[in-house]
Amino acid sequence: MTKSLDLDRGRQTEFAQHLFGVYTNGLLTYMIDLGYRTGLFEAAAQGPATAQQLADRAGLQERYVREWLGSIVANGIMTYDAATREYTIPAEHAAGLTGNGSANMAPLAGMVTSLGKHLGELEHAFRVGGGVPYSVFRPEFTDKMDQLSRRPVDEMLLDRWLPAAPGLRERLAAGVRVADIGTGTGHALVVLGKAFPASTFIGYDIAEDALDRGRAEAAEAKLSNVTFEVADVAELKPAQPFDVIFAFDSVHDQAAPAAVLRAVHDALVPGGTFFMLDLALSSNLEDNVGNPHARWIYSTSTLHCMTVSLAVGGAGLGGAWGEQTARRMLGEAGFGEVVTHPAPGNERNMIYVTGRPA
Repeated sequence: MTKSLDLDRGRQTEFAQHLFGVYTNGLLTYMIDLGYRTGLFEAAAQGPATAQQLADRAGLQERYVREWLGSIVANGIMTYDAATREYTIPAEHAAGLTGNGSANMAPLAGMVTSLGKHLGELEHAFRVGGGVPYSVFRPEFTDKMDQLSRRPVDEMLLDRWLPAAPGLRERLAAGVRVADIGTGTGHALVVLGKAFPASTFIGYDIAEDALDRGRAEAAEAKLSNVTFEVADVAELKPAQPFDVIFAFDSVHDQAAPAAVLRAVHDALVPGGTFFMLDLALSSNLEDNVGNPHARWIYSTSTLHCMTVSLAVGGAGLGGAWGEQTARRMLGEAGFGEVVTHPAPGNERNMIYVTGRPA
C-alpha cells in the first residue's frame, strides 16, 4: 500500500472532488427520474411558475415539489427568480427532458434507478458466481426498455436505419417473410408492419409479458401481418425460412449468442439478409478509453446484460462484446460479408448488415 507521505495531496483532493461529483450526479439521476415520472418537466415546460403552480399543473403535493425544485435548481437544470419565486426551465433543457421524441433523455434516468434495485443480487453473483435472472428485472425492465427504444425506432428505423442495407426497403415493400429475434414489446415490428403491408412479420422473445404488449399494439393498429411467439431463439427452427431477420440490441445478452447467430443463419433463405443493431464499441478496452458511451455500456452490461446471461449458465458476452468479436462470431456462424454503419441518430449503436450466402 502507498504510504500517506507519498501521496500527491493535490491529486488526492481532485479525485475526492471528482467522486463527490459522481455521487451527487447519482442522486440527481433519481431527481430526473422523479421529474419524468410525475410530469414535472412537462409542467415546467409550459412556462415560469411558482412551486405551487407547478404542483397544481402536475397534480402533486407542493412541499415535495418545492424540495425537488431545490435539487433541480442547484444542479443547473432549472433557474429560480427569488423576486417572483418562479422557476423556469430553459428551452434547451426542456428539449432534452420533455416530449415524445428521441431527444428526450429523461427515460435514461429510469433505466439507472431500475437497475440499481438489484445490487444486492449482483453482489451475491460477484461472490459466488451465476447471475441475476432476466425474470427478476421484469416487468419494470420491460417498461424501461420500451420507453428507451420506441422513440428512436419511430424516428429513425424506416428512413435512416433501413437504408444501411441496400435494396431492403424495396424487398420489404414487395413482400417477404421477416423475423425479429429478442423483439421485446415488438414496437419495431409494428412500425415495419404498418410501413410494409405486403410483408409478414413475426417477433420472438422469451418474455410473455413483453409479447403481450406487442400483440396489443398490433391489434390496436389492426395489423394482420404482425404476430408474436414465445421462443428461445437459440433453438429457432421455423417451418419456413425467412427472407430477412432483424435483431435490435438483443444478441449481446443472449445466454448462447453463438447458437443464436447460427440459428439465425440457418433460418434464412440462401441470399437472405440479417440486419443487426447492437452496441458500438471495440472489443478491446484500450480502444474504448475516452469513448463517452463506453462508460454507459460497460456499466449497464455489468448491471444487466452480462449477468442475465450468466444467471442461466450462459456465455456472459455482455454489451461490450465489440465489433471485432461480433464480426468473428458472425463469420463462425456462417454469414458472408459483414458491412457496418454507425446507427444514424443513435451514437451508442452500430448497424451490422450481412446475410446467408446464396
